[in-house]
Amino acid sequence: MAIKERMSGNESIAIAMRQINPDVLPAFPITPSTEIPQYFSKYVADGLVQTEFIPVESEHSAMSAAIGAQAAGARTTSATSSAGLALMWEMLHVAASCKLPITLACVNRALTGPININADHSDSMGARDTGWIQIYSETNQEAYDNYIQAVRIAEHKDVMLPAMVCQDGFITSHAVENIELLEDKEVRDFVGEYAPEDSLLNPGYPISHGPYDTATFYMEHKRLQAESMKKAKKVILSVAEEFKKVSGREYGLFEEYRMEDAEYAMVIINSSAGTAKVAVDELRKEGKKVGLIKIRVFRPFPMEELAEALKHLKAIAVMDKSEGFSSAGGPIFAEVRSAMYDLSEKPSVVNYIYGLGGRDFTVDSAKQVYDEIEDIKGTSIDDIYRYLGVRG
Repeated sequence: MAIKERMSGNESIAIAMRQINPDVLPAFPITPSTEIPQYFSKYVADGLVQTEFIPVESEHSAMSAAIGAQAAGARTTSATSSAGLALMWEMLHVAASCKLPITLACVNRALTGPININADHSDSMGARDTGWIQIYSETNQEAYDNYIQAVRIAEHKDVMLPAMVCQDGFITSHAVENIELLEDKEVRDFVGEYAPEDSLLNPGYPISHGPYDTATFYMEHKRLQAESMKKAKKVILSVAEEFKKVSGREYGLFEEYRMEDAEYAMVIINSSAGTAKVAVDELRKEGKKVGLIKIRVFRPFPMEELAEALKHLKAIAVMDKSEGFSSAGGPIFAEVRSAMYDLSEKPSVVNYIYGLGGRDFTVDSAKQVYDEIEDIKGTSIDDIYRYLGVRG
């Protein structure tokens, strides 16, 4: 039975963690994810979970402790943001290469340089190639639902990779929204018990984690990681089907919004999708055939599926809330444009860098983008790489 509540995105993640009841949670506070371990530490103090909560001295230590715990056979989770994720950098790669299904709540915030504490995606997009599954959340509800599903996805025998669930700092992490929670037992039954085939504490099958890997074996191990990431797509969809039976809520690799007869579309992630949907609805009332695709799963990237969903369009605006500093556009643009490469007839595709450091993205901003891509004629475009809402 659904429990109707009102809460912030951070609290919804903390509730999901409480219901999952992980064995270990190491964490270090950083804005705007601090509330997640703060809420959880109270659950520990109140005896609502049996989790070993480890307050560490840094985010590098948090992920190091998570790796040790998960390698020992303990279901482990954590939370961080921005520079905290950057400080975990080395250990993100270790967790993925050891194929340890740690789950991490990433509350998106701009990376320092200059100092900024507002939402953009430079943190998680910077970590996109560390070998972690990445799932993005438009709303508090999605953050909650995604986190519960992430445990099952990461721990699946065909995957065994760490997963981060992302949501926008302050915009959803601190904003209060209506939400439907599952019963504690429903969540516990859904995620099940963690029973790893390999662990450091299994005396009957001695193994090592993170040994020196020579050139003789390194490529083979990387290939195994890559194959697991490919297999994750099927597992993500399978877990979503099971979650729908429990919750009534439906999830895929991405969401198509008013795309059935669209001629122009926006590709976007996280909370900005909600703003853009309002613009789509208003423009539809004016008779304009516009639509939107919200990417939910960025790693593994749904290349074939996305190309199929976009191939009938005249023009596409790909929205990046982070810079790639490639001089050719942002990270989402690079992936989406690559996905379109094999199409015999390609839509025009342009990139918009927007919202950096928390710069507002409004309904009027989204309408401006749609107006501009409607004016595109053919595939020859001078300004493919654009900035939205920047001065000068």
